[in-house]
Order: sequence, then C-alpha cells, then structure tokens
Amino acid sequence: MNVRASNDESSARTPHGWRDALLAVLTGVLAMVVTAALGLWAAGAAGLPGGAFPAVVAAVVVMAAGGSVGLSGDAGSLVGTQADLSVLPLSVTLVGALLVARGFLRPLHHRAVAGGRELTGWAGRVAALWLVALIVLSLIARHTFTLSAEDLTGSGAGDLLGSDPKIGFRAEIPLTLVFGLLWLAGVLVLALIVSRRAPLPARLLRFQEAVRPAAYAMVVLLLACVALGVLAGIIVMITRGHPAETAAVILLGLPNLVWLALTLGLGASWEGKVEGPFGLPMPQVLDTVLRTPDLSTLNLGTLAEQDGRVRWLVVVVAVLVLAAAFLMAARSPARTRLWQHAVHMAVALTLTVLFICLTARISAHYGLSLLGLGDLGGGLGGEVSLHPKGWTALGFAVLWGLVTGFLGGLAATRVHRRGEVVDPGPGPGSGSGPGSGSDV
Repeated sequence: MNVRASNDESSARTPHGWRDALLAVLTGVLAMVVTAALGLWAAGAAGLPGGAFPAVVAAVVVMAAGGSVGLSGDAGSLVGTQADLSVLPLSVTLVGALLVARGFLRPLHHRAVAGGRELTGWAGRVAALWLVALIVLSLIARHTFTLSAEDLTGSGAGDLLGSDPKIGFRAEIPLTLVFGLLWLAGVLVLALIVSRRAPLPARLLRFQEAVRPAAYAMVVLLLACVALGVLAGIIVMITRGHPAETAAVILLGLPNLVWLALTLGLGASWEGKVEGPFGLPMPQVLDTVLRTPDLSTLNLGTLAEQDGRVRWLVVVVAVLVLAAAFLMAARSPARTRLWQHAVHMAVALTLTVLFICLTARISAHYGLSLLGLGDLGGGLGGEVSLHPKGWTALGFAVLWGLVTGFLGGLAATRVHRRGEVVDPGPGPGSGSGPGSGSDV
C-alpha cells in the first residue's frame, strides 16, 4: 500500500517537471547571454556595423555550449577566402554549466536514491528544452559583413578584388545540436557525480565513495583557479589600467588562461603560433613567446626567459593541487588507504588535465589567396593556434596526482572523516555500538 502511494505521488509530480526544467534552461541560457554580451561590449563589439552585435552574442553562446560556428567569405572570382575558428569562450561556458547544473539538481536534493527511469526522464525534459534554446540561438547567430577593399589592401590590390569583399559567420545547426547535447550530458552527469546530496540509482551507490570526493575536489580546484584569476584581473585593472580589455578577458576567456596556467605549473607544454593582426587575449609574456615565425613551445622554461617570476607558478599550483588532494581525502571514508587516495587523485587529476587540453585549445585563421596560391599578405591574413602536447601533460598529471594524493591522505588522517568511530571515553553509555559512529 505504501509503495503504491509513493508511486502515485511520484507520478503526480512528473508533469510539474517541465516547469523546473524550463527554469533551469532559461537561467543558464540567460546567464550565458548576459556574460557574453558584457564581455563583447567591453571588447568593443557593440559598435559592429549592420546591427551585428546580437548575432555575435548568439554565436559566442553557441560556441560556449559546444556548438559550431562556420566562417565564410566572398572576395570575387580571382581571390578566394579561407577562414576557420575553433575556440571555447570558457567564461561563458562555466557560467552556463554552473547554473544549468544547479537547476537540474534542485528538485533532486534531500533524497538518497533515485530510479534510473526517473533521472532519465528528468534529464530528457531538460535536454528537450535545451535543444529548443540552441535552435533559437543558432538562427540568430548569422551575419555578413561587407568590408572595404581599399582599406584592406590599398589601391593596387583593391582593383584586383573588384567588388568589396564580404565575410560572415553562421551557426551550423546540425553540429550545434549534436555537440550541444553532448555538452549538456557532460554537465548533468558531472553534476550528479559531484554533488553529495544528489541521488543515484541503487546500482551506482557503491561507486560514490571513490568517485564523488575526487570529482568534487577537481571542481573546487578548477573554480579556485578561476577565483584567483578574477582577483588577479581586478588587481591588473587597478594598477595597470585597461579596465575594458581586462573585463573582456574575464568575461569571455578567463578559464582559458588560468586552466592553461594550471597545466603549465604541472609541467605541461603547449605549442602555438600568433601571426598577423590577430592576437590572443592573454598577458603580453605569452603573446611574446608565441609570436615567432615558426611554431613555438609554451612551457615554464620559455616563459621564464621572458619573465623569471613565472617560476612562482609551480609553487601556486603545488599548493592548489595539494589542497585539492587533502579535500578529496577529507571527504573520503576513513577506511580508504593511502595508496587508494594516491590512485584516486592521479586518475582525477589526469582526467581534469585531459579536459583542459580538449577545451582550452585555440585555432583561428583568416586569409585571402589569389587563385588558391596562398595568402596575399599585406595584413590580410592572420593565424592563432594553441594546442597541448597531450601525452606530456597527462604524464605529469599522473605523477602529481600520485604524490599529492598520498600526501593529502596522510594529512587527512589528522581530521575526523566519514566512517570514523569516535570513542567518547570511559563512562556510562560509552562503547563501540552502532550509535557511536559518525557520518559527516
């Protein structure tokens, strides 16, 4: 009888899930739109011709949600255009992910177990509304700019181009829906893994003691890096000026920089190149290292050649990673052994570095070519690229994870943790019965 009443109550709650799903999606999308709009406004994009600002904002949100935005151009019959852009504005991504995850988890709190069918149905409602939002944004994210051939090339090449060249962008809806859905699935799964109060299906409960503390520690580590980046950005605005440019970096690509710095502090190397009028929204020392004729290597050594203070990054990263390892161990059951802490930390940190390597890479190129025979030059083209040396980065992550996981577990033995039995000492009612345990 009680089981039937519980099922009836669950069925009665199901129709109202659409309202909660709509609130979760709207909150996340609106936050992403506002963040992107403020960042682009600070970067000076509000003055784009032809009323392009809303389309550019929508394109940035589409890219932040994992979608695809294609570039195109038309410079006449003799002159062709080549353009590509692959970058995630991770500030916008992070804001959306946090709010969508919070909205997804809110109806699930204060419950120990949830059925797989219930979680799938709830996630499906969120996904359906998320796809609708992506379609709307993709339809808005398209615009074409008409440029002046004389301003671009000078009088000689301007005659060659004939009519004024056009460049534009548009969201690729099928790819956007596919990758946007994968983005959402990753956010929802990670939210279930990280949150201690989120219910799991009964068959997965045995994994939560090993997975949830490590996942939570990695999320805290990434957010701590962002918080330090915001603090550094505020200090830069106060001491060095350029408030608009700094605000644009914070609102659009701050995690791109601080998570890159995290991997560099672990010992990873990246390869990149900056040429032409374009550049990366990053400190001058990084731009100097990458602005060379050939592909450049970006690591602590090459950065220290420009500014020796960069070596302090190792100390900062060591403190952050060790603190994350301690947090993971403190949230783990007391019976977890030191070697298990080390393995859990190594796996978690390796997956985190892999995530950074996949999301922080940048590739952008634009150029004009004559009959397909390469760039015309004269400031018409540019290239920006930044890619990790993946195996090196993952190898260092494993080593750091093993060492800091062991040390964090050792430090956590001095604090009370879940599953430890507290001995109240001699006296009436003392003992080691079931009532003497504590689950923090």
